[in-house]
Amino acid sequence: MKLKSLLIAGAVAAAFMAPEYATARPKPHKPKPDLTDKKDDAKDDAKEGGKERPKVDREKIKERLKAAFEKRKKHHKDAKRKGHKIKHQGRAFGKLVRDDDKIKELREAFETAAKEHHEKVKGLHKQLKDASDDDKEGLREQLKNLREDWFEGMKGNREEVRERIKEIREEFKNKRDEVIDANEEDGDKPGE
Repeated sequence: MKLKSLLIAGAVAAAFMAPEYATARPKPHKPKPDLTDKKDDAKDDAKEGGKERPKVDREKIKERLKAAFEKRKKHHKDAKRKGHKIKHQGRAFGKLVRDDDKIKELREAFETAAKEHHEKVKGLHKQLKDASDDDKEGLREQLKNLREDWFEGMKGNREEVRERIKEIREEFKNKRDEVIDANEEDGDKPGE
């Protein structure tokens, strides 16, 4: 019974709301402002030469241009001194390094040496677990020597890689300034 009365009340409420939805309209737009007076003023200004332009101080502009030119010249000298910087967060030059054959060989040799070293250390640790107290000191000494040898090998590998990277940098160094200077000495002007 309650359900039936609830449904009837809902139907009556929907019937009362339906006419409001049927008569709904969009809100009217705001009226546009009258610009006829402003158009006349603009025409009058155009006849009289328009609005006044701001005064241009030529001396200030010359000083600013001169300062900008000096700043650029100083930066250019610094850039020449520092050399060519790659602004790809190391990706562009890194690709040259990764694809280099000698560096690949060094990396592979280092990986094989690392695996061999790891196997030796693993074997010594197994022997260390099962060894007596007298043998443990000798095994620890062997581990210590292996570690020192490993660090020496790592330093040597790093040095070789560094040297190769320097060679690659020299190979791909930007020699633009040298070419421009050589052209000027020959009598050619830049841009010709």
